[in-house]
Amino acid sequence: MNFLKKYGFYFLLLGAISDFLTPYILGIFYPEVNQMTMVISVFGDVESPVRQAFLVWSVVSGILFVLAIPAMYQTFTNTSTTLAKWLVLAIGLYGVGDCIFTGLFSINTEQANWNFSTWVHNIGSGLGYAGFLLFPLFLFLLYKKEGKAKHSRLYFILLLISFIFAGIYGLARIPAISHLPVLNKIGFCQRISFIFNYLPIVIFALDQLKNRKKALS
Repeated sequence: MNFLKKYGFYFLLLGAISDFLTPYILGIFYPEVNQMTMVISVFGDVESPVRQAFLVWSVVSGILFVLAIPAMYQTFTNTSTTLAKWLVLAIGLYGVGDCIFTGLFSINTEQANWNFSTWVHNIGSGLGYAGFLLFPLFLFLLYKKEGKAKHSRLYFILLLISFIFAGIYGLARIPAISHLPVLNKIGFCQRISFIFNYLPIVIFALDQLKNRKKALS
């Protein structure tokens, strides 16, 4: 446990970078995928040539997020045990629901052929994305409680931006309007939305690593 508390933020940073790079690196080996119009989960489709790599990569990324939990909880447990639990739950839901479940339960993009794995994947992905989206909210509340106005303001702004782009991505998933400009590029909408979800995680991890380095010097 001490090992995880010591190196947890390295795992958090690696998890975010690993998960972010997944579609772009695998896209090199799956040229049929249009990154602008296809969602990331198609890499794990039963007919994807990079399916196995995607599944393993997703599990590894999820494990990295989960390994970061002890360090995150330790950082804020003295500030608010309740909020610290919500913070680690948010990243835990994403790591397990949207990464590990994605790796363990492949999908079939043809809705008519949905099976148990597809349902588990989508339910886990939905819960995971909720944690992904709300992560900066709990950081905002925690830093506000600590009286760190600069940090709380930053994560509040990131939260708002995340919700705006998540809303655009959500609109792109609505068949009645998905033909409209920008919305007809659901892959693009998803990837832009995800960038602003990863950003708070990366900033938080780097900030904590910087603080740890200062404490040791």
